[in-house]
Amino acid sequence: MSKVINLYRYPIKGMSAEILQAVSLRTGEAIALDRCFALAHGTTAFNPEKPEHFSKTHFLMLMKNERLAALHTVYNDDTGVLQIFQQDKLLISGALHEIEGRQALEKFFINYLGDEIRGIPKLLKAPSGYMFSDVDAKVLSCINLATVRELEKLLGVTINPLRFRANVYFDGAPAWAESEWVDKTLKLGTARVQGVKLIERCAATNVNPETAQRDLQIPQALMKNYGHRNLGIYVRVIEDGKVAVNDEFAVD
Repeated sequence: MSKVINLYRYPIKGMSAEILQAVSLRTGEAIALDRCFALAHGTTAFNPEKPEHFSKTHFLMLMKNERLAALHTVYNDDTGVLQIFQQDKLLISGALHEIEGRQALEKFFINYLGDEIRGIPKLLKAPSGYMFSDVDAKVLSCINLATVRELEKLLGVTINPLRFRANVYFDGAPAWAESEWVDKTLKLGTARVQGVKLIERCAATNVNPETAQRDLQIPQALMKNYGHRNLGIYVRVIEDGKVAVNDEFAVD
């Protein structure tokens, strides 16, 4: 039986993961606070009154800014305060709901990334009904750990699954089983989800989340050996429920 091994959310797009043990899922919604905030380049014309989907290149993210992987972020739901650490040292904290807090964090990233940023960065909060997803939909990203192990054998290296920045990591299904799940209904804990599309991997997966170094060529390896760059699947919630670590995740 395929089951959930890890659950994560990423409150700040492009920043570190936060471990979850269980989460409630609502129809048509992502995990609460997942990709709720984003650091946009100063040239990104995001209008919260009329939000449109923007590609990842409009934001700070690992595909272009691998030094972000050296930072560890902690977001407090109750206080709205974001803390940024590096090697257990607190570098800065700021309340995301306060102008002063956002400005302090924006200044930090100007100093940290320098000319990697186009213009003055803007720390944005997703308006109601919106998330800073890589796709124009509220989805959960899911990774089959058997598929990761297959890729490890192919490359002859150990691959930290967090390179793929998924919400749900599962095991027990055959490698590449998820490639057959598009449009299928699956049971995820007590919720039900539907496969939306396979995830095409970008250069962000080349960044080692432990060292912040680009030490692999995962999209190239996928294309060379499988004829595609897909690894993982996006799903959308179609029936409310709860999911926890060790819960079932399989075709319904």
